[in-house]
This record gives sequence, C-alpha cells and structure tokens, in this order.
Amino acid sequence: MKTAFLTAFAVFALAGMAAADPAHGIWQTEPDDGAFAFVEMESCGEAVCGSIVRTFNSEGEYESENIGRQIVIDMLPQGDGRYEGSVWRPSNDRIYIGRMQVEGDALTLRGCVVGGLICARQNWVRVQ
Repeated sequence: MKTAFLTAFAVFALAGMAAADPAHGIWQTEPDDGAFAFVEMESCGEAVCGSIVRTFNSEGEYESENIGRQIVIDMLPQGDGRYEGSVWRPSNDRIYIGRMQVEGDALTLRGCVVGGLICARQNWVRVQ
C-alpha cells in the first residue's frame, strides 16, 4: 500500500513538473527610454501572458502607471521554446506582432511591424 501511494505521488509530481511552461516566472526587461521592468509570465488559457509587476529607473524602483499592465499578450507556444502573439511597448503605447524564444534563463522578445519584416528585439533575463 505504501509503495502504491509513493508511486502515485511520484507520477503526479513528475507530470506537474513536465506541465510547467519554460516561459513562466519573472523576467527583467532591457531598459527602454531609461526604465526597465520585472514582468511576470504566466498562463492565460493556452497561451502565456506577461504583466509588469515592478519598475525601475536610474534612481531605483518607482511606482509606474504601467504596473499591472499586460506587456506580453497571448503568446501561443510553437514548440522548441518559441512563441507567437503580441507585445505592447509602453514608451509609445503601441502593440506589435510578437515573437518570443526561451532558452533556459534567457528570453528574446521581438516586436514586429509590416507582417514581421521590421522588428525590434530585447533580451530578457530570468529573475525568478
């Protein structure tokens, strides 16, 4: 009986670990117009979304009006750590075609226009 319980526990624990999305967690953005943010990435349905949870400038942490705003929008997994969706840029209040690549504790986020022909890129690092 004890062995069956331990086996069932191990199966459920491993299944939970396998289900965790590699993009989940808190990520630090690159500075944009002199400020950067911590973005919490989590599931939103079948996609991954990210909201600003802390903001920083040259003087340290500050209370931006963007805290709580979604910056990574409906990124659907494409396999191999790739995602496609939308991304919002706070400095100009525009939403772009978004592409994301996660490799360990590194995340590359691209915001594109003209059907993906012209893109800007940021490299984020995992904070947590």
